[in-house]
Amino acid sequence: MKLKKIVHFFDKFEDKVRAILARHPVVYAMIGSIGIILLWRGIWGIADEYGMSSVTSIIVGTVILLVTGLFVSFFVGEQIIISGINEEKRIDEETEEEVKFQSISRIQMQWKLEGMLKKLDRRLERLEEKLGTTPPHEKADKTQIK
Repeated sequence: MKLKKIVHFFDKFEDKVRAILARHPVVYAMIGSIGIILLWRGIWGIADEYGMSSVTSIIVGTVILLVTGLFVSFFVGEQIIISGINEEKRIDEETEEEVKFQSISRIQMQWKLEGMLKKLDRRLERLEEKLGTTPPHEKADKTQIK
């Protein structure tokens, strides 16, 4: 229970910090860079303590990144690849209105898809009832709910 509260606290804290830092991209980048460098420094120290050579480090690191699927997304970024394929602007080149429009478009698309899924579910239920393939307990549950 305590662990859940701690995780919840840091989750909310992270959301607040990201919301503040998102308004200041240069500061956000600097803080993120410092965090990444300190993380790498710690990993480097551990590798040195175990006597890992540079070549071994490269091999182990590359294998880990390839196996987890992070190699390309970390060094290039999925967004950069997708925007390059679609010949889109970089996110920092887009206006705030364009970003909001894209977000709204995605939400509207999600609503449409959810509506279509509900319609398909209803049609499937009607077909199952006509064909008599719906188990009796499901029929009873559905009539009670409606």
